[in-house]
Amino acid sequence: MAGPHRRFNALSGEWVFVSPQRTERPWQGAVEAAATPARAGSYDPDCYLCPGNSRADGARNPPYTSTYVFDNDFPAFLPVSGRADAPQPRDRGSPQVSAALFRAQAQRGVCRVLCFSARHDQSLAELSVAEIRAVVELWAEQVEELSRAWRCVQVFENKGASM
Repeated sequence: MAGPHRRFNALSGEWVFVSPQRTERPWQGAVEAAATPARAGSYDPDCYLCPGNSRADGARNPPYTSTYVFDNDFPAFLPVSGRADAPQPRDRGSPQVSAALFRAQAQRGVCRVLCFSARHDQSLAELSVAEIRAVVELWAEQVEELSRAWRCVQVFENKGASM
């Protein structure tokens, strides 16, 4: 299986990121409901984000009480590939056509998860001003740290069980 890479779309002239290893992420069959479900509470012994629990890769979270950051167990990009780099086109006729239509380059990167608080059942809007400040300060620290090694750093939020 190929590792993270980008492929050239000959029709649009754009490069697209591809992370085939992400298909290995566990999916627990969750389907997002349109209505807001009742909250599960502040601690779930089966949740891989809760303080003190085992994560999907077997690592154990510390008993954190505020913000907490860790390397994503199923990242879209890898800092060093242990897998094959960019996939190579299969020979399906003319090598010139394959080379023109299938262009790929290996991609490297780091993906981290930032838990806003030990109560990750709460959204950012439900946190106190001090807790929001801690989240923003940790975002800024992560951007500063990652910018030393990587040209582009993207901060975003995933919400919901399906993430």
